[in-house]
Amino acid sequence: GGVGFTQYATAAYTDNILDDYTYYGMDYIKDKYKVNWASPAEKDRIKPTQDNCNDIASEVTMYGMEQYEGFPTALEDHFGGSQRASVLAAASGISVAIATGNSNAGLNGWYMSMLMHKEGWSRLGFFGYDLQDQCGSTNSLSVRPDEGAVGELRGPNYPNYAM
Repeated sequence: GGVGFTQYATAAYTDNILDDYTYYGMDYIKDKYKVNWASPAEKDRIKPTQDNCNDIASEVTMYGMEQYEGFPTALEDHFGGSQRASVLAAASGISVAIATGNSNAGLNGWYMSMLMHKEGWSRLGFFGYDLQDQCGSTNSLSVRPDEGAVGELRGPNYPNYAM
C-alpha cells in the first residue's frame, strides 16, 4: 500500500490545518532537539532511532488530536477518519524526517501516528478505507519488489498514485 491518493487529495484540502500541525512539529524539534529546521545542517540532525521517532511523532499526533477535539467542525469535516489520520501522520512524518534527515525514519513517524490515532479513536477510516494509511516500513517496504524499494529509490507510493 501507499499514500499517494490520500495525500494527493488531502494536502490541498486541509492546507492550513496540516501547516499548523507541521509547524508545531518544527517548533518541537527546534525546542527539544535544537534542530534548525529553517536551514538544516548536518550537525543539527538527530539520530534516527526508534525512540526519537516515537517521541516526535507522538508529540505531534497528540497535539493534532487535541486540536481536532477542540474544533469539532474540523473533526467532522475531515470525514471518516482517513483524512484526519493522514493529516496527523503527514505532520508527524515530516517532523521526524526533518529532524533526522532520514526518509525511512519519517515513514516510521507516519506509522507511529497511525497507530496512535487508531488506538485513540478506534479507527483510521470507514468501510475498510483505512488500509492505505497503514503504510509503515513494516508494510510498505515488504509488499512487492517494485514497491518494496526504500523511499529514496522509488517510494512506497509507486505505482499506486491514483490520478
